[in-house]
Amino acid sequence: MIYLDSALIQEAQQAMQFGWVKGITTNPTLLAKSPLAPEETLFALRSITSGELYYQLVSTEFEDMISEGYRAYEIIGSQIVLKIPATPVGFKVVARLAREIPCSVTAIYSAHQSAVAAEAGAKYAIVYVDRAARLLGDGLALVRQMSNILQASNTQILAASLKSPQQAADALQSGADHLTLPLNILQSMGEHSLSQATVEEFNQNGIGISHV
Repeated sequence: MIYLDSALIQEAQQAMQFGWVKGITTNPTLLAKSPLAPEETLFALRSITSGELYYQLVSTEFEDMISEGYRAYEIIGSQIVLKIPATPVGFKVVARLAREIPCSVTAIYSAHQSAVAAEAGAKYAIVYVDRAARLLGDGLALVRQMSNILQASNTQILAASLKSPQQAADALQSGADHLTLPLNILQSMGEHSLSQATVEEFNQNGIGISHV
């Protein structure tokens, strides 16, 4: 699946009009860009998409994270996927909540973290491809390593931090199951100059049925 990575209402409305964007991912930074309060933003986004809506926990203590997760579920309902950081306490939270609320583990930077995410019951393991490339040297290698580990599990890879359509395609070829992309990358995913030129050539030289 391909998701929009944004918390802006107008961007969500525009992306959902494409017809092939399946849901919305947010994070604390994206929610801070919304002029609405986080609760209002999430409620509005829930009504815009019929697909999954991701919310990332900001609490850092176990009990607070559990409470925040349940509160997010109250706001978003069955569309929710919780994003829980790949930290020791985060994995404990996933193990506690995953039986009741779909969970993803975010900010994974090693293949062994993805193994723990699967064991804890995460539905998704989120890898920041471009950021990992900058910090580790090869973000796509990390995707491949995660894919090898997770292929026998029920945990799927969601690739984020993608800066171009080609990087998105590379992530899929490296083993990612899903992508989340900002609006400008979504807009360019279906474009290619040769496609447009070919269509124009067909239309100039060919004929079709009447639409009247």
